[in-house]
Amino acid sequence: MKKYHVKKGDKIVVNAGSWKNEEAKIIAVLTKKDRVVLEFSNLSPQKRELIGKRSVKKSKLNPNGGLVDRSVSVHVSNVTPVEGQKSE
Repeated sequence: MKKYHVKKGDKIVVNAGSWKNEEAKIIAVLTKKDRVVLEFSNLSPQKRELIGKRSVKKSKLNPNGGLVDRSVSVHVSNVTPVEGQKSE
């Protein structure tokens, strides 16, 4: 089993890539791909458009179907935990 310096629920800052210097919270850790799925707290409208949307078929969870915001994943080496914000 792999061990990472961050885990689900931690608040982090992205070090590299198109989301550099953005604060986020980890929703999930994908161990097979060495990536973390992020939820951003306060993004500018321009950055929010970069995430994009995906279409969803009708279901019990989403009775009308439609567009849903995409999740963003980055490699685990490109994130740093925010001091004093690690989940226990």
